[in-house]
Amino acid sequence: MDTHKKIREHISALVDGELPTSELELALAALQAADGQQAWQAYHRIGDVLRAQAAPDLSAAFAGRLAARLAAEPSPARRAVRSAAAAPALQGAGSAREEAGEAVAAKSKPAVVTVS
Repeated sequence: MDTHKKIREHISALVDGELPTSELELALAALQAADGQQAWQAYHRIGDVLRAQAAPDLSAAFAGRLAARLAAEPSPARRAVRSAAAAPALQGAGSAREEAGEAVAAKSKPAVVTVS
């Protein structure tokens, strides 16, 4: 049997959790090479695809209703304008409502995510 094929079989068995302990050292050594790492990644992708469940197809009507409901949702800017308009009526309500308004305003700011 081809050595390269045998090593890939060991890596596949390792990914599946079926590699005998006696063969573990050979498989771990193979993972140090670029070919071994590529095989490891490929077998994991294959497993992910095999375990994935198909998502149900959504009807066009559902997509249209969802789009309409999302469009009707107030944006964070519209919420802030509404809160500011209601503020004079709430002035006597105390600092707890002011703190709650600040918390809502802080949550509506977009998060910044850095990907390396």
